[in-house]
Amino acid sequence: MVESLASVPAEAWDALHDGGNPFVAHAFLAGLEATGCLRPEWGWTPRHLTLWRGGQLVAAAPGYRKTNSHGEFVFDHAWAHAYARHGLEYFPKWLGAVPYSPVTGPRLLAVDDAARRALVEAIREHAAADGMSSAHINFHTAAEDAAFGDDWLSRLDVQYHWRNQGSWRTFDDHLAAMDHKHRKNIRQERRRVAQAGVTFRVRHGDEADKADLDAIYGFYLQTFAEYGNSPALTPAFLRHLATTMPRSLVLILAEHEGDTIAGALCLRGRDTLYGRYWGATRTLPGLHFETCYYRGIEYCLQHGLAHFEPGAQGEHKIARGFLPQFVRSRHWIAEPAFADALRDWCAQETAGVRAYAATLARHSPYRPEGADR
Repeated sequence: MVESLASVPAEAWDALHDGGNPFVAHAFLAGLEATGCLRPEWGWTPRHLTLWRGGQLVAAAPGYRKTNSHGEFVFDHAWAHAYARHGLEYFPKWLGAVPYSPVTGPRLLAVDDAARRALVEAIREHAAADGMSSAHINFHTAAEDAAFGDDWLSRLDVQYHWRNQGSWRTFDDHLAAMDHKHRKNIRQERRRVAQAGVTFRVRHGDEADKADLDAIYGFYLQTFAEYGNSPALTPAFLRHLATTMPRSLVLILAEHEGDTIAGALCLRGRDTLYGRYWGATRTLPGLHFETCYYRGIEYCLQHGLAHFEPGAQGEHKIARGFLPQFVRSRHWIAEPAFADALRDWCAQETAGVRAYAATLARHSPYRPEGADR
């Protein structure tokens, strides 16, 4: 277990994953620690699990000692309340995740399957030895499910993702795959933004100047203030991303009458664009959809990316081409009685989520193959 990712060589950590997901990169995770985004008083204390063999790092999991459930996006508040009603402490717990990022990606970084299974066992042993109530792995990949034993409870949730369904090269190709009603609605939304005189520009980290970074950070702060939440990211972290991950950072900026009025902060992986934060200083019809969804889709089509994940939640995304996809988490519970009760709870929740996803899928805006346009 290590208390700072700075103590792990970046090349050793990054050798354990394929580089396709920016959120598990050493630069991203270590940057959160180095620039003041993670603080014990906010419930985040780094506790990364590492396994070494003959001086070689063979497995690792980004992990944190948590004293609350803020910033996780896999909700276990009911579990904590149940513990409290029985006079037990739910916190601290151990969390394997990327802070503030409900993005699916590798969580059990390892050189092979055997090392990956050993890592899971080490996580459980660490949590038990430290007297923690539980250990959790949030937003892991489907391929990593095989590493978990039956003592790890499984949960499902739904997000809304865009996928290039084969041969789309332009936004019109994407619209052509939709039924008439949804295609018409999207064109109307985009037309309103254009008629209002809004233009857009895209800047990667190595193309963004100080004004661009300041603007996007201002939008981030404003959105958090509007929802009454406390922002965790710092201006130093944004500058860190622009410097250390310059082509992964993607800023979509909206201009109106000489001012930058809105923006979306995204990260780019090997084949996926991840929308993370947005904000605006003016309210214009369709501006949110254009900035956060349609410009992101256009970016993917222009740069050959197959996927776009615009963030958690939001059934309204379905009508704009983002279809329901399952996201996963795993949970080890130390107290046997609670583990048994929660196993039944998770099974019922999973059945409900699967039924919900099936209902959502019937509202797809895309035409069945061969249907009239």
